[in-house]
Formats: sequence, C-alpha cells, structure tokens
Amino acid sequence: MMADSLTPTFAALADPTRRAILERLALGEASVTELARPFKMSMPAISKHLKVLERALLIARGREAQWRPCRIETAPLKDVADWVEHYREMWEERLDRLDDYLRVLKKEQEKELKNKEKKHGRKRK
Repeated sequence: MMADSLTPTFAALADPTRRAILERLALGEASVTELARPFKMSMPAISKHLKVLERALLIARGREAQWRPCRIETAPLKDVADWVEHYREMWEERLDRLDDYLRVLKKEQEKELKNKEKKHGRKRK
C-alpha cells in the first residue's frame, strides 16, 4: 500500500520548482504570493505546482482571514525516506558481501602465487 502513496510523491518531487517550493516551506508557512516571488512564472503556473504538491499530500493550505498560508506536510517525505532507507540497507549488505567475497578471492590468488613461486623456486618481491 505504501508504494501507491509513493507514486504521487515522487512525481511531485520530480520537478525542481516544486522541490524549491518545499525547501521554502521547510522554513515555515508562506502565502502563494511569497512562494511565487523567486520564480519567473505566472500565478496560475505556481498554483498548478501547488495543486500537484497538495494532491501528493506534501503541502496543506490553511485559511486565516484573507491569508491562505501553505505549509509543508512531512509524512509523505518520511515514507520516501523509509523506502529509500530499505534499499540503501539492502545494497549496503550486498556490497559488504561482495567485499567479503573479493577479499577471499584475493587471499586465494595470493596463496596460489606463493605456491607457484615455491614450486619454481622464485622469491616474491
């Protein structure tokens, strides 16, 4: 079930403008106007980005009189972090096993080289 919630989160995070909006919201609530300020795009374009973030549950919009602040919602980001962590751990375990295997191979090669040198009466440098 978690994989289904990851799809809209990854889709939302795929856009650099939306990531920048989330970075700004990580500092605290902001209005749509404040969020739009650093971008060279129309308010409708910013609104579309915000809708994508809202559908992915990455932001929530409130209402305080005339002000409609946006705020970041961290639960979907935690789900992404947990998913990535699972695979990071898996790959670390696989790489550790590969490292162990390569050490065994190296020892076997060194042993074979020593045996060949003994057999032919040469000394290893």
